[in-house]
Amino acid sequence: MLEKLFQLKEHGTDVKTEVVAGITTFLTMAYIIVVNPDILSASGMDYGAVFAATCIAAAIGSLIMGLLANYPIALAPGMGLNAFFAFAVVQGMGHTWQVALGAVFLSGLIFFFLSIFKVREWIINSIPLSLRFGISAGIGFFLALIALKNAGIVVDHPATFISLGDVMSIPSLLTLGGFFIICALAYRKVTGAVMIGIIAITVIALLLGMIEYKGFVSAPPSLAPTFMQMDIAGALNVGLVSIVFAFLFVDLFDTSGTLIGAAHQGKLLDKDGKLPRLGKALMADSVATMGGAALGTSTTTSYIESTAGISAGGRTGLTAVVVAALFLLCLFLSPIASIVPAYATAPALLYVAVLMASGLSHIEWDDITESAPAVLTAIMMPLTFSIANGIAIGFIAYTAIKLCSGKFSALNISLMLISILFVLKFIFLGA
Repeated sequence: MLEKLFQLKEHGTDVKTEVVAGITTFLTMAYIIVVNPDILSASGMDYGAVFAATCIAAAIGSLIMGLLANYPIALAPGMGLNAFFAFAVVQGMGHTWQVALGAVFLSGLIFFFLSIFKVREWIINSIPLSLRFGISAGIGFFLALIALKNAGIVVDHPATFISLGDVMSIPSLLTLGGFFIICALAYRKVTGAVMIGIIAITVIALLLGMIEYKGFVSAPPSLAPTFMQMDIAGALNVGLVSIVFAFLFVDLFDTSGTLIGAAHQGKLLDKDGKLPRLGKALMADSVATMGGAALGTSTTTSYIESTAGISAGGRTGLTAVVVAALFLLCLFLSPIASIVPAYATAPALLYVAVLMASGLSHIEWDDITESAPAVLTAIMMPLTFSIANGIAIGFIAYTAIKLCSGKFSALNISLMLISILFVLKFIFLGA
């Protein structure tokens, strides 16, 4: 049955290889089951419900990807957008987490229709590569700021706005130590480096008496506090348009980049360099985002960590199905997940930030009309504490600089239209 469903022989693989690949992918991305609840609970959401929603959303997304698109690519709530959800949209802008969930659902719905009507290529192709790299790096810097803030390494200051905190405090030292451990393990290509780092710091904190052991296994926590709590009507407010599109744009770029990158590594592209069944893969992502919002979590997206499983031999959707099964098993580990402190997840945020910032290396630094908008996009996200504002300012800057430089051929209708809409948004709605 598995052979018929996943065409294992056709892809040069077998059940054992796919299972090992699935376990490998899961270990590299399992950190999300403790990091995501930790971040989203800062918005007032119930930790246990978000933990359950994270596991189930990841399982649903990975299962759909595996069965519908037959790709060895796993999904889970994405890093960056979860922080934007909690710290910018809810804490910074004052919206309720229910409205934020509504915005996530709407972004998934729009993504779904873009996938059906094949508008996605037009949008993706209209966004300059330099802006995409700038957006990715900016989200990384945004995550880094949140990680350092949570660890007490960076604190507010009335004169300089931010300043160095008490780096000799135990939480700060544990955060830095965890980051060093993760980087060292990643350098040595140890599978599950991020999860090992989180566990190591949690165990140290437990031995120091900084946290209390609450058990290892229990029944899954209730989804009731977040299930179907999204406020779609509230998210339809005109002031939330940029937020919805921020969720949409980042998910679109992340998913497309992950799919192409993972497919290239696994030699899954066709002779023309295109990804077969791309529409089905994007539909899996969009459905997972809508399902995740209904369950009570931020945007669910394809994970670049899937390349770890592909490196281990994963070539079909069976790999993703294995990941889905493992996420469902994690539902019974809520007691151990709930004791993981913020200074144990902060190193994971810092590490992901480093990976996302690496995109800056691909920018054309010799062309100031390309590099300036990208850098502005990247630095405005942490400085304004908003991914949406960073994207908006980046689009406006790119269009304006190209126009002033006389490089009209670098612009297209969609790029200019989006830039104009962002300008109007700032004029009439502010930040």
